[in-house]
Amino acid sequence: MTRISSRYVVDQVISKLSSEYDHMSKLNIMVLGKTGVGKSTLINSIFETRVVEAGVGKPVTNNISKVEQQGFPLVLFDTPGLELTGANDFDSLTKQITSLIKQYFTDNIEGNEIHCILYCVSTASHRFEAAEADFLKSILEGVKDYNVPVIVVLTQSFSRQDAAELKGVIENENLPIAAIVPVLADEYEVDEDLIIPPYGLDELTETMSGILPDAIRKTFIALEKANYDLKVKRSRAVITSASLTAAAIGATPIPMADAAILIPDMITMLVGITMAFGLPVNQKSTQDIINNTIGALGRSVFGRTVKNSLFKMIPAAGLFISAASAATLTESLGETYIRILTMIGKGEIKMEDVTKPEYKDMVRAMFKERVQTKKHSEKIEKTTGENKEEDPNG
Repeated sequence: MTRISSRYVVDQVISKLSSEYDHMSKLNIMVLGKTGVGKSTLINSIFETRVVEAGVGKPVTNNISKVEQQGFPLVLFDTPGLELTGANDFDSLTKQITSLIKQYFTDNIEGNEIHCILYCVSTASHRFEAAEADFLKSILEGVKDYNVPVIVVLTQSFSRQDAAELKGVIENENLPIAAIVPVLADEYEVDEDLIIPPYGLDELTETMSGILPDAIRKTFIALEKANYDLKVKRSRAVITSASLTAAAIGATPIPMADAAILIPDMITMLVGITMAFGLPVNQKSTQDIINNTIGALGRSVFGRTVKNSLFKMIPAAGLFISAASAATLTESLGETYIRILTMIGKGEIKMEDVTKPEYKDMVRAMFKERVQTKKHSEKIEKTTGENKEEDPNG
């Protein structure tokens, strides 16, 4: 068969990953709220990089700064704490915000538009003032022609009951907003015996993901760190697409000697999953993960022992790779990679362990288990389907 080394696959994944990052759409978010509501804490809890401290803010109006970092496709439009009176009063900021949003939507610069507004209200303040309601109404009226979704985030929601009551107050305003989401971004120590854990970030990120255009959603999922379910869901969509492609390739059974024809599809899948998990391609840790994970499966999936490996794990494979076997091989590779990245992200696998021989043994065991589970599941489905066909009363 055509021999393709693990090193080739690793190099292709990293090269394509770098290209994908270079062409990733920028996510533009505006964050509003009164002084002390915890805007910086919220943003830094959502995204992988601490944008607010690390980014360089450039004034774009008298009171609004554009915060971004080199090589990080997130632009944050940050406002100072809103005030009822003074330099940052609601009237002044309303004009600046609506004017800025209009400018960015009409300047004919691709990717410049604001994709989402987060309006922060502190639950701990126990109030949503009439001036805030009027301010938000003015913002909503000013941006309605540009379809900018607004999410009200109830920050510092130490008490779920207080958050529910404040949410009810805001709902009574009947504002055309996308959602109201209570959040406690960081754990809160009531005393030495009671610590309230963070909550609400998963709901907020799910809501944000649901209102963003698909290209921007891909960026958001790559950048956010608060919701692994979003990353897994996106990755499984990538796997489904790759498995369908593999099945189509195998529709005319592929001789084992030509199994390498599946590899470009697998590379595309691995890149898509890596993107969903937001692994920065220029970091050694990312390259270690890719190198050692692919290296662990190299001969079994990409290399010269694929025939023996497939025959052991999929006995019916024979001398040819069928559509079902091609899809199983691809799906199992993708699911194993998701499992590995999730475990690393949650700290269940330490980065220092990725380069150890035991890591590769674990990856191989996971892959083999996934293949066998997949084939067993397909066998049950096939048997169930045949039984239904035989039973006229089934």
